[in-house]
Amino acid sequence: MLLAELEIFHSRQAQPTRRVALGNIILPVEPAPGLGGILLGAVIAKHARELSNDDQIGLSHLIRDVGDGRRIVQPRMRNRYQVDRHGLAVSTHRLIGEGDEMSFEFADRGGELAQVLGAIYAIERIDQQHRGPIAEVLTKALRWKGPIGPAMVAFLAGAQSSSLAALADPRAWALERLGFPNSEKEPSSREVSRRYRQQMRNVHPDHGGAHEDASAAIRELAEARRILTKT
Repeated sequence: MLLAELEIFHSRQAQPTRRVALGNIILPVEPAPGLGGILLGAVIAKHARELSNDDQIGLSHLIRDVGDGRRIVQPRMRNRYQVDRHGLAVSTHRLIGEGDEMSFEFADRGGELAQVLGAIYAIERIDQQHRGPIAEVLTKALRWKGPIGPAMVAFLAGAQSSSLAALADPRAWALERLGFPNSEKEPSSREVSRRYRQQMRNVHPDHGGAHEDASAAIRELAEARRILTKT
């Protein structure tokens, strides 16, 4: 199942002033950062790590400017961002869901910088109210040096779980993870804590929980409690 998609059009690297444009975009961003924000972050995390320190500093400033809605004078960072896509090649990046698992599909035909710039300029296609949180995710993605996988997703989302359900609807996932019935929408903090302690006893190895699954289960229960008790 297609969860998010980003098309980036770009010129050949040999040209003195390169060009970047955007094509089809599917970027759900609610609740923030949403699956669209995760895809944008993944594109940056994958491609920015090979860029120079000067480029990474310039990208950090560009993320801030685009996120704040400032007018970006072109060309910026040796690339001109434009609407016209004529004569440009295209790279398509996708976030795919299967069951409760996610995977990324990257199709790169251009340089690393063009891919990162396309992901940053995609912020302009997002409603103003969501641009700030997405810009924060992209800034975090610049710092990621690990593999492109579940740990990165959790880092970008600021969560302990990288499951699709937890990212698509965190509150519903947290209610289910702590064992609340579907009819109970607003449990009290006391009830959340009680269910948390109860579930912790069930998964902890000292009480018969599986050792190999205990660490992940404990993190998920802590994340579910955080979601349901945060103000």
